[in-house]
Amino acid sequence: MYSESDIDGAVTAGVLSPQAAAAFRQHVAATQAAPAVDEEHFRLLTGFNDIFVSIAVVLLLLALGQIGSSIARPLAGVLVAGAAWLLAEYFTTRRRMALPSILLLLAFVGGVVSLPFTVATLADHSLSTAAGSLVAAGAALLGVIAAYIHWRRFMVPITVAAGAVAAVGVAIGLAHAAWPTIDRFTWPLLLIGGLIVFAVAMRWDMSDPQRQTRRADVAFWLHLAAAPMIAHPIFQTLGVFGNDIGIATALVVLALYLLFAFIALAVDRRALLVSSLVYVLYAMYALFRSAGAIELSAAFTALVIGSALLSLSAFWHPMRKLVVGTLGALATRLPPVQMTPATAV
Repeated sequence: MYSESDIDGAVTAGVLSPQAAAAFRQHVAATQAAPAVDEEHFRLLTGFNDIFVSIAVVLLLLALGQIGSSIARPLAGVLVAGAAWLLAEYFTTRRRMALPSILLLLAFVGGVVSLPFTVATLADHSLSTAAGSLVAAGAALLGVIAAYIHWRRFMVPITVAAGAVAAVGVAIGLAHAAWPTIDRFTWPLLLIGGLIVFAVAMRWDMSDPQRQTRRADVAFWLHLAAAPMIAHPIFQTLGVFGNDIGIATALVVLALYLLFAFIALAVDRRALLVSSLVYVLYAMYALFRSAGAIELSAAFTALVIGSALLSLSAFWHPMRKLVVGTLGALATRLPPVQMTPATAV
């Protein structure tokens, strides 16, 4: 499967003409009875060899991490990050393999982030709350720097999302270091971070509303990172999994899910719906139990939510038309609901 950025790269390299690329996109849209932007393409696998190489990469990095840790704990992160970078020089730069590139990026950033924790635990096993928060903030800052350096070299679309998550970690870590009693505000802080990441994702999305370049792939991963940071704090604050929720709370959860569905349709991204799915399942389950359907509550929940999601998928395009039609001038900044003829660039 080829992503939009692959087609855009083929145009840049002169393999395809802009007219041929536009015709191909319109053909796909006509075949699927929906604009190409609605399909939310991203490349995860270029072939089964991606899986084969990914397994080998994971085994190699785990081995290096264990060997490094047996010599000196900080060495584990150094070996993993160094090996991930060297492997990316081949599998990302030359082979352009999707899944291995993602794993190598995560391993590189993860290896760098692990260094401050291992050094700090060697220096002092009983860090105070403030000191531990400073270490976490420093580790997250290194993650931001590592993601930036990796992006400048390899430009793997998920890298920007990794850097954004690390940046949120820096802010929360510094807040905890400055105010150790701020624990009860962790969820609101995470929500604010998620909203900021969502805004960054929208900035990338709005720069390429037709989703024909690498910017759309970057936006996809940013939305995927922002969604759980938005959904989980909201539902955790409501105490969805704390105790048996009442009917009122369940209805609030369902109302929030409808709001997320409206936002997902407007921006043409499904990440919010996926991230909050477990909460709406639990809320629906609680409603059926309160109605007396104890034995079949799980089955009824799966039936209702599964049917709703399938219907949403089947009628995504016409429902987007209705939603975008209510947004006025803002609709011009969002992905189109109809495929417009592409022009040469």
